[in-house]
Amino acid sequence: MKLNIIIPIKQVPETSNVKMDKETGTMIRDGVVSVINPLDLYAIEAGIQLKEQFGGKVTVCTMGPQTATKALKEAIAMGCDEGILISDRKFAGADTWATSYTLSEAIKHIGDYDLVLAGERATDGDTGQVGPGIAAWLNIPLATYVSKIDEITTESITVERLVEDGYQVLQMPLPALLTVVKEISNPRLPTLRGKKKARVSEVPVMSAADLQLEESYIGLKGSPTKVVKIGYPKVTRGGQVVKAAGEEGVNEAVEELIRFLEAKELI
Repeated sequence: MKLNIIIPIKQVPETSNVKMDKETGTMIRDGVVSVINPLDLYAIEAGIQLKEQFGGKVTVCTMGPQTATKALKEAIAMGCDEGILISDRKFAGADTWATSYTLSEAIKHIGDYDLVLAGERATDGDTGQVGPGIAAWLNIPLATYVSKIDEITTESITVERLVEDGYQVLQMPLPALLTVVKEISNPRLPTLRGKKKARVSEVPVMSAADLQLEESYIGLKGSPTKVVKIGYPKVTRGGQVVKAAGEEGVNEAVEELIRFLEAKELI
């Protein structure tokens, strides 16, 4: 038995570098240091481990600008077999609906897959919607918050998923899509051999024309959800200051504190 696995990943800004465009409501990515979405690393590791156990191939893909090639090559250095970039200016500003549509069409174009693995969510948007969206567009079974893969046969997969009160065991037919949580694996570091392979690997690019996408479904114009306003919370720490100088001042401060707590009905 061999498994062909596709892993959609995302290149995201480092947490400290997240900036938003107030006019469009989209994230500013130009000139910002970006990394593989940390939660996607667990999907990558899970896919590599399955390949080591069953054989087959792991293909990693991402939708983004040309600079996202760096994320794909990092995944190859970790042990993935090939990377595919889905890139076109028409994709800019896509919400989760348009993104999942575009990625699902790319996966159809790649074809011949048994399993799609995705991170639980992306740290920049934090929605957790793209993985399930891809499964819906592909019309394949979905399991979210998967913490362990118990068994895989030629026809089905059995997994454990995290739920509020413990774990749930699911068996699904293949092909299927899983979104995974941190408990599923411990991501490995790229090896020297992997880095050499990544350096010489060609990363093909798929455009909107290559995928023959429905224009009204892609990018900012094809996104049914829009950010209409961006605000930044103001952190204010006021408070009442009571100076306690000498024994008398300390007594007054204590009495003031008691009155304050009583007024707040805390004592």
